[in-house]
Amino acid sequence: MQRTLISMMAEWCKPAGRVRGVLLDISGVLYDSGEGGGVPIAGSTEAVRRIKEANLKVRFCTNETQATREKFVAKLQNLGFDITLGEVFAPAPAACQILKERGLRPHLLVHDDLLPEFNQIDQSNPNCVVIGDAADNFSYKNLNQAFQVLIGLEKPVLLSLGRGRYYKETDGMKLDVGAYMKALEYACDIEAEVVGKPAKMFFLSAVSDMSLEPDQMLPDLLSFPASVCVSLPSLTFGPHRSDSVAYHIIVPALGSTHIPLQAFDMSLQRRK
Repeated sequence: MQRTLISMMAEWCKPAGRVRGVLLDISGVLYDSGEGGGVPIAGSTEAVRRIKEANLKVRFCTNETQATREKFVAKLQNLGFDITLGEVFAPAPAACQILKERGLRPHLLVHDDLLPEFNQIDQSNPNCVVIGDAADNFSYKNLNQAFQVLIGLEKPVLLSLGRGRYYKETDGMKLDVGAYMKALEYACDIEAEVVGKPAKMFFLSAVSDMSLEPDQMLPDLLSFPASVCVSLPSLTFGPHRSDSVAYHIIVPALGSTHIPLQAFDMSLQRRK
C-alpha cells in the first residue's frame, strides 16, 4: 500500500518545477486534538518547516470550528508549528462574509468558543441556520431549535461549516458536523450549503490568496490522474483509515490525497 502511494505521488509530481505553493489540512493531519490542546503528529512540525525552507507558499485549510482562528493559531504555535493567522483559512470567516453579502441573519448551532467570530453579524429574527462542530451543544433541544427555524422559513437556508463525518481526538474518534447536517437536511428536505472543505471555492480562495494558480500547487493539479479530477467532489478530508493504515494528507488546490511524508520529500527533491 505505502509503496503504491509513493509511486503514484512520484508520477503526480514530475512537473513539480512550477510548483509554488501548498495547501495543508490540519486536524488529524498535522496534529490530533484533545485534552490539553492536543498533540502534534510525528514529523508534522518538521514537514511544515521544510515546506517554508523550500520557499513554498503555504496556506492551512481547516474545518476547525471549536475556536476562533486566533485561539486556534495560538494553540498550534504552542505545539511548535511555524504558522501565522494570515496563513489559516477556516469556515467561520468565510461564512460571515456570505451572511453579510446575502443579508442573512443566522440562528447559530456552533461551539461556544466560536461565537465571537459572529459578534458583528445581525442575529435577530433568524432567516437561516449556521451549523458547525458544536460538540456537546449538539443536544436534542438545540438541534430541534435549529429544525424549527428552518421548517418555519419559506425558503430554508442551512450553512454548514464543513461536512465531515468524523474526526480523531487523542481519546478516540468523534462525530463531526456532517452527521448533524444530514439530520437537518433530511428533516427539512433541503440541501445544505457547505462552507469550508470540501467546497471548491474554499480552496480556490486560499490559492488566490497566495496569488497563485491551481496548477502551481503541490501536487500539481494538472498532473492528477483523470479519475481523481473527476471525483473531486466526493473526496474525503482529514484523517482517513484505509486497511487500518493512517497516512498524512497534503491537500492540493481542489482536493486531497493520502500520502506518506516520504512522497512529500520526493516532490521537494523533484522541484530542485
